[in-house]
Amino acid sequence: MHNTPGKPSDNEIIHRIIDGDIDEFAQILTRYKDYVMGIVSRHVPYDQVEETAHDAFIRAYQSLPTFKQKSGFRHWLSSITVRTCYDFWRQRYRSKEVPMSSLTEKHRQWLENVISDTSDRAFNERGSLKEAREVIDWALAKLSAEDRMVLELVYLEGLTVKEAAELLGWTTANVKVRSFRSRRKLQEILSGPIGEGMIQ
Repeated sequence: MHNTPGKPSDNEIIHRIIDGDIDEFAQILTRYKDYVMGIVSRHVPYDQVEETAHDAFIRAYQSLPTFKQKSGFRHWLSSITVRTCYDFWRQRYRSKEVPMSSLTEKHRQWLENVISDTSDRAFNERGSLKEAREVIDWALAKLSAEDRMVLELVYLEGLTVKEAAELLGWTTANVKVRSFRSRRKLQEILSGPIGEGMIQ
């Protein structure tokens, strides 16, 4: 819970909003804008971050009556934000707006180097490169919205299966099975013939 001496706590502000003082939500926006933007920026394209963060705050405002104080507002808000990102990709895939451009020569070279060297250390070292994220984004675009979010949360952000399940509102069993299958799918995409199935 965000609680600064001399300032109202999150719970106090939320009670005021629920009681009808909607202007108090401005304090929530001020306190958590950077936090929400940080989450969103890890999951959606740069040019969609602001709009998606805005959508997350709208959902949070509309869902305030369901907020249970014991869960902690910050965690509750992060869960809504992650689900908003998930819905962003569901809509993108449904409307076929996911960009599927071909890999550049630099990306191809990076991918060939990673595939030819199976050591985790080599992969992690190369994984810090800009090309790594771009290749991963290209590969993630070939997966479903569900697979994409599980991979990003569990493997790219390092959350536990339980943490990812709580954020997504899924069972731990569902996340565990999907994370295994989606990782295998991603490996198949990355280890297949370079450029296979790409839209030119």
